[in-house]
Amino acid sequence: MASKTNKSTKVSKEEFALIRKKDKEFPLTKAQVENIIKIYPTPWHIYDGRGIRETMRDLNREFAWAPGFKNYFAFKALSNHHILKIIHEEKGGADCSSMTELRLSSERAGVTGEDIMFTSNDTPPAEFRKARELGAIINLDDIKHIQAMERAAGIPPVICFRYNPGPLKEGNPIIGKPEDSKYGFMKRQLFEGYRIMKRKGVKRFGLHTMVASNELNPNYFIETANMLFDLVAEISAKVGITFEFVNMGGGIGTPYRPDQVPVDLHVVSEGVRNAYQRTIMRNGLYPLKIFMENGRCITGPHGWLVTTVLHLKHIYKDYIGVDACLADQPRTGLYGAYHHITPLGKERLARTHKYDVTGSLCENNDRLAKDIILPKIETDDKLVVHNTGAHSRVMGSNYNGKPRCGELLRKLDGSVKMIRRQETYEDIIATLVD
Repeated sequence: MASKTNKSTKVSKEEFALIRKKDKEFPLTKAQVENIIKIYPTPWHIYDGRGIRETMRDLNREFAWAPGFKNYFAFKALSNHHILKIIHEEKGGADCSSMTELRLSSERAGVTGEDIMFTSNDTPPAEFRKARELGAIINLDDIKHIQAMERAAGIPPVICFRYNPGPLKEGNPIIGKPEDSKYGFMKRQLFEGYRIMKRKGVKRFGLHTMVASNELNPNYFIETANMLFDLVAEISAKVGITFEFVNMGGGIGTPYRPDQVPVDLHVVSEGVRNAYQRTIMRNGLYPLKIFMENGRCITGPHGWLVTTVLHLKHIYKDYIGVDACLADQPRTGLYGAYHHITPLGKERLARTHKYDVTGSLCENNDRLAKDIILPKIETDDKLVVHNTGAHSRVMGSNYNGKPRCGELLRKLDGSVKMIRRQETYEDIIATLVD
C-alpha cells in the first residue's frame, strides 16, 4: 500500500477548499447506471436530450429580439446525427466543415439548404460542389477561394466571408491569437472580396468571424458583435452592398470546474442588442440577421463519460486505471484540460485522496484526470467524467488499435437509447487492403 505520508498523495489546504465546493450534477443514480451497464458495458458517453433542448430554447429565447436568429450547431463538437436532429427540432442549423459533416447533416439528420452553414478551410473541390448541391450557405476562408469555388461549383446566390481581425482582437487561450490563426480574410481582403462578388452578380452577403473557444467572459462576445457591426457599416458604405446577416461564431464556454459559472446568456444578448441598436439601426442597416455557431455550450454540459475502475497502482503517485482512455476522451491528454469526476455512490464522502486517472494506451499522456482529488477509490467503482458532450469522443483516435466507446442518449421520458455502438476490431481493420 502507498504510504499516507507520500507527498504526491497529500492534499494541500488550497485543494481542501475545492473539496468543499458543490460537486457537479449527474442525472442518473448509481442503481440506474448499473442497470444500463447490464445492457451496455462501460465505457460509454451518455447525453441528456432534455438538457440539450432546454439550452437551445434558452439561447433562442434570449435572442428572440434579433431578426432571423439562428444557432448553427458546430457539428464538429458532437458529430452524431441523433443529436443534430434534436437541435434542428429546436430551430437550430448545422455548422459543417467537411464532406462527412455535410452528408451526415443532410442524409441522416435531414438538415439541408440554408440551415447549413459550410465553413471550411483548404477546401477540396468536391466539398464546394456538395455544399452547392445542398443549397448551403458557403462561408469562404480565403480570397483565393473565390476562384477555387467558382471553378469547382460556380457562384452561389449568397456568400459569406470569414474575417480574421489579427492584432485588432485579443485571442483566448484555446483558439490562440487571431494573427497566429490560419483562418480568414484580413480586413483589406474583405473589401476586395466583396467587390469581386458584387461584380459577379451576388446580391446576398454575410460576414463571419470566430475568434474564441470555450470563453466564459460574456463581454468577449459583446466586443465581437461591436467589431462585426462596425465592419458591416464600413463595408456597406464603401462597397455599396447590403448585408443580410452576420455570424458571430461560437465559442461560448462551459464550466468544466465546479467553481466556474456558465456564461450569462442574458448579459450577452443585451450587450449585442445595444450594439445592434447603436450601429445597425442608426445606420439604416436593419434588418440584419444574427447568427451564431455555438456547439460546446449546447451539448458539452449535457454529456458524461461513464467508466469502470479496473486497477489501482501506487508508485510515485497513486493511479486509477479505468476501462476508458484517450481514445474516448482525449482533451486532458492533448492539452491538459480539466474534467471533473464523480465516483458514483461516493458523492457524499470526503475527497481526501489525490489520483491520476489513466487508460491503457502505451502513451504517458493517456490520462482522464491529473492530480484530481477524490474519495478513496476501489476496483469496480464507476466514475463519471463530466462535460464530455462536446469535443470529446469526436477527437479520439484508434491509436494502439483501441476501439472508441459507444454513445447513449437519455430521452425525454428517461429511457436510454444507444445512438452509436462501440467500435470493434472489424471496424478498425475495415480499410486495410491485402
